[in-house]
Amino acid sequence: MSGTSSSEIADPIPAPDTLELAALLCSKVCHDLISPVGAIVNGLEVLDDNPKPEDRDFALELIRKSAKTASARLQFCRLAFGAAGSAGAQIDLGDAQTMARGHIEDAKTSITWNLPRLLLPKNRVKLLLNMMVVAQQTIPRGGVLTVDPIGEGETMSFRVAATGLNARLPQNIVNLLAGAQQSTIDAHAVQPYYTLLLADAFGLKVTLAADGEAMVVQAA
Repeated sequence: MSGTSSSEIADPIPAPDTLELAALLCSKVCHDLISPVGAIVNGLEVLDDNPKPEDRDFALELIRKSAKTASARLQFCRLAFGAAGSAGAQIDLGDAQTMARGHIEDAKTSITWNLPRLLLPKNRVKLLLNMMVVAQQTIPRGGVLTVDPIGEGETMSFRVAATGLNARLPQNIVNLLAGAQQSTIDAHAVQPYYTLLLADAFGLKVTLAADGEAMVVQAA
C-alpha cells in the first residue's frame, strides 16, 4: 500500500524546521499536562489552608484523580510523541491499547479495540496512537472509537472510526492531512501534522472523512 508523499503535493504545507517541530510538540505535551497538574496544585493549596474534613476529603480525591490522569497522559505522550525505545524498536500493540485506554477513555468516551496482539515497529504504533487522537477530536461530546486493522503483520495499517453525538469533521484537520496549503503549523495543528509525517514515513496516506455517521481516520 502506498500513498502520495507529502512532498509531492502541489501546494505543500509550509514545513516547520527541526527545532520548531520539536518546540511545537513540546508545547502540545505541556498543553495536555497543564490541566491535571494545575488541579493537583489547587488540591494542595486547599490542604495548606487547614480545611474542614469534607474539604480535605475533596482535595485528596482531586489530587488522586488528577495524578492518575497526569500519569496516563505522560505515558501516552511518551509513546505517541517520544522516542519510546531505541531506533528500530518494536512496540507491543497490547501496551499501546493500555496507553490509549488510559489517555482517551473516560465517562464519555470508550474504545473498541479490534487489533491482534503483536509487535510492530514503534513508528507504526505511534502512527496508530496519533490517528486515535485525530479521531477523538471529531467527537467533542464523547462516543466510541473503533480501531480495526488494514492488512496484517509488520505492514499492518489502521482504520479508526469515531461515532458519537454531534460528530463533526474539523475542516482544518481534513485539509492539513490532505496536505492543503495553510499559513503556518502552530501548536494546535502540530499533532495532525505529525500524524501526516508518520504516515508519509511509511509511504501511506492518512485521511479523515465521513462514512455514514462515523468520522473515519484511515492510513492506507
